[in-house]
Amino acid sequence: MPKLDLSNPVEVERFQQFTKNAEFGKITQSIPWSKVKKAWEPLYIYLEDEAGNITASLSILMVNNAVGKKIAYATKGPVCAELNPKQLKALFDEAEKYLPVDEIFMLRCDPEVLYSEELEKELEAEGFTVRSRKVDPHSTIQPRLNMVLQLKGKTEDELLASFHSKTRYNIRYSIRKGVQCARAHSKEAVDAFYETHKIMAERQGITYRPKEYFLDLLEAFDEDELQIFLTHDEEEILSGAVAINYGDRVWYMYGGSTNQKRNLMPNYLMQWEMIRWGLDTNKSYYDFGGIFEEDLEDGLYRFKNSFTNGVTEYIGEIDRIYDQEKYDAFNQ
Repeated sequence: MPKLDLSNPVEVERFQQFTKNAEFGKITQSIPWSKVKKAWEPLYIYLEDEAGNITASLSILMVNNAVGKKIAYATKGPVCAELNPKQLKALFDEAEKYLPVDEIFMLRCDPEVLYSEELEKELEAEGFTVRSRKVDPHSTIQPRLNMVLQLKGKTEDELLASFHSKTRYNIRYSIRKGVQCARAHSKEAVDAFYETHKIMAERQGITYRPKEYFLDLLEAFDEDELQIFLTHDEEEILSGAVAINYGDRVWYMYGGSTNQKRNLMPNYLMQWEMIRWGLDTNKSYYDFGGIFEEDLEDGLYRFKNSFTNGVTEYIGEIDRIYDQEKYDAFNQ
């Protein structure tokens, strides 16, 4: 039964346990993610071994697109121990049995798997179109380059020692100046975070999601999976972040900061507390999220690099195309 029957609670629970407990699971491949992406239609596919155990899964969401057909997208999928091109082809083949192929222009996934020329060639040999080093870095849905800090096997002191000296100084300076960082899983925390997120976005001239999106995140994921981090000086909120704890990592998902007391370096302390959450829960990685290029003129890149000192390059977008004209229009 490679397509998940959402009306069967036993099968739903089995699928959820696989995606949640797999070390290589991603939050965007979980069933609750569709509660956040409410406008998207879900389809869940999996493969089993001879004993009936799930070995790989692909959580697909579909939505109408401006090109005139639907996109089918498995964000950060599939969930599998390693990306085997033949296994991925088997997952796509199964999905194709249930996808409305006349209504979609492509099926895409973009796994968090390290880039290699050999893997790219193997995927292309299985009939996939791979959008990787040869495409404009800004043209992918998710950045191929990510800033990831390894936690596994490290102590707090070892991690601090690995940061840039100025980063260590800023963390300690923030603490010395009395800045506090707390975390919560509540509507009140979302409200406080959202104000910092909105202020930051307006300061940088970028778009931001409505508050309802973050309330949906809060409802979809429990306190073990999602926490709102807030720094404050006495009663004044200075910065906020949404962090996800899932699979093998803590993921810094969204952030924000006010225009007040930025000299107290609250963002450095906030990142350190989210990293410590990853350590406390025995995660292998702390994920600062993506960048589109290594540009020292970019303040966000410089900030993330001061913790990680290196870029992780993923394979990119792996596509099966059903309508070449619509596909080309979408990728322009």
